[in-house]
Amino acid sequence: MQNVDPAKYRSIFNGFSVTIREDGMRGLAKGWAPTFIGYSMQGLCKFGFYEVFKILYGDLLGEENAYLWRTSLYLAASASAEFFADIALAPMEACKVRIQTQPGYANTLRECAPKMYAEEGLWAFYKGVVPLWMRQIPYTMMKFACFERTVELLYKYVVPKPRSECSKPEQLVVTFVAGYIAGVFCAIVSHPADSVVSVLNKEKGSTAAQVLKKLGPKGVWKGLVARIIMIGTLTALQWFIYDSVKVYFRLPRPPPPEMPESLKKKLGLTE
Repeated sequence: MQNVDPAKYRSIFNGFSVTIREDGMRGLAKGWAPTFIGYSMQGLCKFGFYEVFKILYGDLLGEENAYLWRTSLYLAASASAEFFADIALAPMEACKVRIQTQPGYANTLRECAPKMYAEEGLWAFYKGVVPLWMRQIPYTMMKFACFERTVELLYKYVVPKPRSECSKPEQLVVTFVAGYIAGVFCAIVSHPADSVVSVLNKEKGSTAAQVLKKLGPKGVWKGLVARIIMIGTLTALQWFIYDSVKVYFRLPRPPPPEMPESLKKKLGLTE
């Protein structure tokens, strides 16, 4: 709302008070259905395909190169996963933004989706997919690469014992902390594109370039504090829940990568 009507919603606290005054607490839950459906589908594709692409690209690189180029591997795998995840997310994101930012247009997903299709056809649901890629692909690259490297560094420099000696709850605490750190960086990297997506889905006939020009360098950073709080918490919880599910179902949870023995020999690190 700060992106699409900065004069009315001047800050995060002002935005909360205006929304509650006008719509009550219900106003804060507007668009919950497309958010729930859209981000469930996106999460399924994002986390699922990331695991697939990480193994695929790792096998193509070989064991030694996969270790040496592991940050690039995380970036490539996450970017590939997010490309497909956003195709799943785009229709629900378009409905969510329309419900939240265009008062009186529609109050529910059942009302919004048919109305958008009748007015603009299938394009209404996918016109925001390119700026969505612009927002989500850098966000996801940062989310996965930063998380993987932060976990590695926490076990190396902060946690006083090896991961193998940590209990499952202790490992999950490390997951949560690494997830929050990654989330803060994610929010900053993806915020300008998020501002463009919000305005683009509200205004008919606008292009990403036109919206970017209209917002200007200052306008694209409106609402950053709210986004850092939301994305930081969201990312930490996502990783925590994802890792908890793996623990509960006893799924493989590989430890942070270690240098292969063959590479240690090449570099003269072993006798």
